[in-house]
Amino acid sequence: MNHFILFAGIAGDLAETARGTAEKFGFDLPHFVAQVINFLIVAAVLTVFAYKPILQVLEERKKKIAEGLANAQKIKAELAKTEAARQEVLNQANLQANKLIEEARAAAARVQEQETRKAIAAAEQIIAKAREAAAQEHARMLAELKREIGRLVVQTAAKVTGKILTLQDQQRLAEETNRQLAA
Repeated sequence: MNHFILFAGIAGDLAETARGTAEKFGFDLPHFVAQVINFLIVAAVLTVFAYKPILQVLEERKKKIAEGLANAQKIKAELAKTEAARQEVLNQANLQANKLIEEARAAAARVQEQETRKAIAAAEQIIAKAREAAAQEHARMLAELKREIGRLVVQTAAKVTGKILTLQDQQRLAEETNRQLAA
């Protein structure tokens, strides 16, 4: 209870100080009431014609900002999706390119192997033909050599014996010489 008395005393002192301050500054109640009414009218007019439209503009701006942020999120998500799709396309393209390169290498290896086989076959044919030609040339040269040796034997025999050999003697000597050369 003592607190109430103390507060009542303080309130009285405050009221006296306020009254003294009002007299010093020239406080007039009718003017004060008129000022309060003018302030309330101005506040009402500003509320109706300025504050509410400004709040409306701010609310619209807030909605636009929210829409812009939502659109930015959508665009960001779409961009991420597009980036993922682009990366997937690049990966697929790389895989296809690697596959094509491997196929090209395999095809080149097959072509090289085929060409090598063809070249080997052609070389073997050339070698076989050369061997055949050499064998034919060898046989021809042997035949020619036998004829020449036979002729030389006949001539030598004719000179050594001093008589002219008949055709039969020449053939017999050539055959004997051929038999001896063959052995």
